[in-house]
Amino acid sequence: MKIQLDPITSNGKRAFAQLINLYNFDYDFTNYLNDEIPENGFFYGDADYYMNEVQAHNFFIRVDGKIAGYAIIMDGGCCYLEDENAHNIDEFFVTRKFRRQGVGKAAALMAFEMFKGKWEVCQMQDNIRAQKFWMAVISEYTNGEFQRVGTPNDEMVGFILNNADI
Repeated sequence: MKIQLDPITSNGKRAFAQLINLYNFDYDFTNYLNDEIPENGFFYGDADYYMNEVQAHNFFIRVDGKIAGYAIIMDGGCCYLEDENAHNIDEFFVTRKFRRQGVGKAAALMAFEMFKGKWEVCQMQDNIRAQKFWMAVISEYTNGEFQRVGTPNDEMVGFILNNADI
């Protein structure tokens, strides 16, 4: 199984938009978000938000050349880390077909290796599955050298790590 992170270009915008909607509205986040589907049917206006309006590094997660999900890496911290030179995982999605096969872990490790330095990886408080995934990946990747952030009263919790020397 060949796993890769493939930068999303304008040619992949439609597929990216579909995946964003699948992830946010129907697939994983209906349990956590209270958002309504916009009249145009697109959560972020057909992916324009990530493609044009913010500084984001967007990647398709591919398995043997086929789209298996996506990763959005943003510059700077997002919740607890105030560092414009840091990176954070804004969204990370692997379709169910490819889960529990090491695809997510491999893609996460590739992302970390692409962008060295400080990282913040946060999840919604109620998203226990994501917290367990990131805890396992980050703990193994850093050999336990990371910081947990957030409290049970916070909307978001997560991890801060520095992979500059890894």
